[in-house]
Amino acid sequence: QVKLVESGGGLVQAGGSLRLSCVASGIIFSIDDMGWYRQAPGKQRELVASITSLGSTNYADSVLGRFTISRDNAKNAVYLQMNSLIPDDTAVYYCNVPRIVSTGFVSWGQGTQVTVSS
Repeated sequence: QVKLVESGGGLVQAGGSLRLSCVASGIIFSIDDMGWYRQAPGKQRELVASITSLGSTNYADSVLGRFTISRDNAKNAVYLQMNSLIPDDTAVYYCNVPRIVSTGFVSWGQGTQVTVSS
């Protein structure tokens, strides 16, 4: 069973920073791409950043230049450094495996809440 545990969220003022962490188990972490997703109330879940097994990254336009995704394969961990936060970043943030998400048979962890005040 895939298990994904997110942490690091919190309440920050606009312009602040947070670093999110995700620890994964039940997958062959070293060969899987990893992604960070977010979902705000009333909104669809969206992919905001992804990283390949070798470290190549992609970002949604809305976070490009502000967020940085990274991974530590030895720790089965993926991180999201979030800088210059804006209220529109407010959401529950989840990590997951894009390969699995794309199948439609996906389970989500508890996520971690990020709230950015004006």
